[in-house]
Amino acid sequence: MKPSVLVVEDEGALVTLLRYNLEREGYRVLEAQDGEEALLVAAEEKLDLVLLDWMLPQLSGIEVCRRLRGRQETRNVPIIMLTARGEETDRIRGLDTGADDYLTKPFSMTELMARLRAVMRRIRPGLAEDTITVGDIEMDRAAHRVRRAAKEVHLGPTEYKLLDHLIQHPGRVFSREQLLDAVWGSDVYVEARTVDVHVGRLRKALSVEGTGDPIRTVRSAGYALEDSVVPAPV
Repeated sequence: MKPSVLVVEDEGALVTLLRYNLEREGYRVLEAQDGEEALLVAAEEKLDLVLLDWMLPQLSGIEVCRRLRGRQETRNVPIIMLTARGEETDRIRGLDTGADDYLTKPFSMTELMARLRAVMRRIRPGLAEDTITVGDIEMDRAAHRVRRAAKEVHLGPTEYKLLDHLIQHPGRVFSREQLLDAVWGSDVYVEARTVDVHVGRLRKALSVEGTGDPIRTVRSAGYALEDSVVPAPV
């Protein structure tokens, strides 16, 4: 059964963007355009997570968060607040009210999805797979180990994080900017060419005898990890 995410946001274009990205990640999306509607949906549906805007008609996001935390059925539902209010005092107020995380607009959609997965892993560990297998590549996150064709692969910290992101979305093409946000974070300035360097290192580490290149380069678009790889010529 797909996890249910309630998007509480009155900006139509952002709701459309959030729905597209959440559904692509495998979530069931519910919507509310104001605070009162959010509380009604929360009372009628079993929610796994709430994306909650601060500035809402009817009731503010802070008040919605407070009321959700006061209800038995939504007391432990993860809440990520989305807001244009970036002051430290606002962040502290949001977190003190009961939000699990806080993201300031404008934000990277890739970072939001990473934050969402992190919150879900903390609250519902069963949703996070310890071992992910794509093709002949196996990543054991609990042991922090990677194997290719049953052979141990040794990766540096950045290459490990890069593979961890790619392996969760086999076949999907990520731009350099998206990979920078996912691996290095949006608060760190790193040149886009740095991605190429680390992808090259990851390719080299995954180059096990008798196997093909699992990383596809899409010109002017980015990189993807393939779930079916043509074996290397013998």
